[in-house]
Amino acid sequence: MNLTTVLFDLDGTLLPMKMDCFTGGYLGLLAQKLAPLGYEPKHLVASIWAGVAAMVKNDGSRRNEEAFWETFAQIYGQTRAERDRAAVEEFYNVDFAAAQQFCGYDPAARKCLDFLKAKGLRLILATNPFFPEKATHLRIGWAGLSPEDFEQITTYENVSYCKPNPEYYREVLRRGGIAPEEALMVGNDAVEDLAAQKAGIRCFLLTPCLLHEEGLDLTSVPKGGFPELLEYIEQETRRLS
Repeated sequence: MNLTTVLFDLDGTLLPMKMDCFTGGYLGLLAQKLAPLGYEPKHLVASIWAGVAAMVKNDGSRRNEEAFWETFAQIYGQTRAERDRAAVEEFYNVDFAAAQQFCGYDPAARKCLDFLKAKGLRLILATNPFFPEKATHLRIGWAGLSPEDFEQITTYENVSYCKPNPEYYREVLRRGGIAPEEALMVGNDAVEDLAAQKAGIRCFLLTPCLLHEEGLDLTSVPKGGFPELLEYIEQETRRLS
């Protein structure tokens, strides 16, 4: 079956970053935003991570957005969560833009997507859906890209699973009417992105910001930078045509 669709991760793939630097920096900005409302920074950050864990464990019974806010309300109380949710949303709409300073930029991402679109391939942004749509669209822009480049973008409002759950990838495929054999997942995380293989999707690891567990055998996984990725796609296109 021909290759018709390329799924891209965002953070560390299309948008270069050191994940710890980005996460620490952006959570610091969020803590600063919510401090006047009485949120102690360390406890707030721990609570955010608890919400992330709830999204990772999501079983498809509710959207990730609901899983996160249910956890937040369990920690701080329903009344406080409902009262201060607007401040969190304002952070992503306004203050989150400052987190761009914790990211890099690679013009090769734009060139890669233009090349693939010229070949008629469908493009999906399969970023782990922890973030609201606004924050996801901002990060797409930081990479020099546009939300219109992708026919599907996963956010915490519209998905009910997370990586590395293979059901996340199956949900993306179902929504696009895509057979696993038609798709390629491109990412930088050997655990989260290679989980697509369990859904029958072939994978390519982009290595400039590679994340992998020590001892994990990646010898059989296609990998490299954007030039190697385009070469791999050309080879797969010829092989399957």
